[in-house]
Amino acid sequence: MNARFIHPDGLARCPWPKLDPLYVRYHDEEWGVPEYDDRALYEKLVLDGFQAGLSWITILRKRENFRRAFDRFEPEKIARYTPRKIEKLMQDEGIVRNRMKIEGAVLSARAWLGVMEKEGGFSRLLWNFLDGKPKVNRFRSTSQIPAETPLSRKIAKELAGRGFKFCGPTIVYAFMQATGMVNDHIVGCHRHAALAKRA
Repeated sequence: MNARFIHPDGLARCPWPKLDPLYVRYHDEEWGVPEYDDRALYEKLVLDGFQAGLSWITILRKRENFRRAFDRFEPEKIARYTPRKIEKLMQDEGIVRNRMKIEGAVLSARAWLGVMEKEGGFSRLLWNFLDGKPKVNRFRSTSQIPAETPLSRKIAKELAGRGFKFCGPTIVYAFMQATGMVNDHIVGCHRHAALAKRA
């Protein structure tokens, strides 16, 4: 099912949300919308890291639990997490309890603070790779959409070099899609044109 999907409301969408109300709302309101907020970008990168090996809907359903557990994803607080706090998170059934990913979120928060100090913003660092504007792709089916690109590999290398964790090229490309750095809504989807106008 790679072509656009016509929903009961008459709108054509990418096929991946299917008819799940939470997924459809995320598709329509968030996915592919350019994000420039430094803290929000950190949150989305960390959540994409937690997604590794899982489906995004699993993370989406747990997102509010993650926000509660991780102090609303405020990097300044997460950077100071102690081993005791990490153990507490490991007991939290509302999130994905993976020690490496939890510790990775802490290390990424510290890396984020370094970027904020040295580069004048996490958003600035990321969007400079695209000269500040989203790349609009024109894929006609999801089968044409790559898992990673030369640019996602370049960004992944940059982030890893600065101390970010769980930021390989595939995770970074999913992050780029989610944050609107690339518009990967298929052309038949009603969101493609709407977002392309903003590029």
